[in-house]
Amino acid sequence: MQLEHIRQRLAALGAKTCHEDRVLRAWLQAQPLDAGARRRQAQDYLPKAIREELPALAADLEALARVHSEHPGADGSARLLVRLGDGQAVESVLLPRDGVCVSTQVGCAVGCTFCMTGRDGLLRQLSSGEIVAQVVLARARRPVKKVVFMGMGEPAHNLDNVLAAIDLLGSAGGIGHKNLVFSTVGDRRVFERLPQQAVKPALALSLHTSRAELRAQLLPKAPRLTPEELVELGEEYARSTGYPIQYQWTLLDGVNDSEAEMDGIVRLLSGKYAIMNLIPFNAVGGEDEAGEGAFRRPAWERARHLARYLHQRRILTKLRNSAGQDIDGGCGQLRARSLAEDPSSPQAAAPQAISGPAPRRRQPRP
Repeated sequence: MQLEHIRQRLAALGAKTCHEDRVLRAWLQAQPLDAGARRRQAQDYLPKAIREELPALAADLEALARVHSEHPGADGSARLLVRLGDGQAVESVLLPRDGVCVSTQVGCAVGCTFCMTGRDGLLRQLSSGEIVAQVVLARARRPVKKVVFMGMGEPAHNLDNVLAAIDLLGSAGGIGHKNLVFSTVGDRRVFERLPQQAVKPALALSLHTSRAELRAQLLPKAPRLTPEELVELGEEYARSTGYPIQYQWTLLDGVNDSEAEMDGIVRLLSGKYAIMNLIPFNAVGGEDEAGEGAFRRPAWERARHLARYLHQRRILTKLRNSAGQDIDGGCGQLRARSLAEDPSSPQAAAPQAISGPAPRRRQPRP
C-alpha cells in the first residue's frame, strides 16, 4: 500500500486534507486512527463515512508490517524481524536515544561484499506504506525522534517511495528534517532530487575507502562515482542544507584500516562540512566466515587509534559500534536465520535479475 493510496481512499469518502492529516498523524503516533485532541470525540472532527471506514483501514495498515521476533541488545538497541503482508521479511533496529533504523527493500542490488543483505540480490521494493509502518511499529514500543534509512536495501534504488515516506515523517510524523537520515552508496539522482524536496533529510554516504579501485571491489554494483566525486556532491548538499554529511566507513581488518587510508580521508574531508563514522566490521557469519579472504573485524584498540589519528588531523570522527553485536544481529542476519529455519517461506523466492540501480519510476510488486 502506498501512502498516496491511503489519502485517495479517505478522499473518496469525502475527507478533506485536514481529515486525512488527522488520521495519518494518529497512525504515525501508533494511536487508534480516531484518536484526536484531548477531550474531543471523533464525531466532532471526522465525517461519519470516514469513521465507519476506520476499522477496515486500521486492519489494512496493521497488515502492512508485523513484528515476527524481537532481539534486545545489551546496548539498549533491539533488532526487529518484521514480516510484511506477502510473507517477506525485513529488519528494523530500535536504536538507543530514540532512533529507529528502517529497511527500504527486501534484499539489495548493490552487492557490497561485506554485507549479508546483498547476498541474495534484490527481491522487491518496499512500498512507502511499508517503510512508514516500520516507524509505527517502533513507536508502539518506544519514543522515536530520529529515523535512519540504513537498514536492508539501497534507498536510492527505491527513491520515489523513500522520499514519500520522508515527506510524511517530516510533516505529519513530527520528526525534525535533520533527524531523517538518508543513507546511500551514492547515486547522482539523490543529489538531483533531495534538494527539490520540501522535507530535506540529512545524508549519510557510504565511502569505505579513499581508493576508487578498492571501492569498486567492495561495492561492485554501486554507481561509478570516485571518492572525490562523491565527497564533492556531498559537500554541495551539506552547504545547501546546513547539515553535515555523515560518511560511513566500515573498518575491515587489513583492507581499509591502514594509516595510508586514514591519510586519504584527511585529503578528502579536510575543510569539508562532514562527520566521519568509523564502524568496525560486524561479522555476518556463514560457511565462509573464517575462510581465506573473509573479512575480519579489527581490534577495538586499533579502531580507537584510527579515530584518534583522524581527530589529531582535524577530522571530526565518531567511532561507532553497530547495534546488536552481542546477538549476531548484523543487518540481514535475522532474515537469513529465519529463512534457514523455514526454507518454504516466501523469502526464499528467487531474486530479481537486477544488476544496477532500479529505474526511477519503478513500482513495487503488490
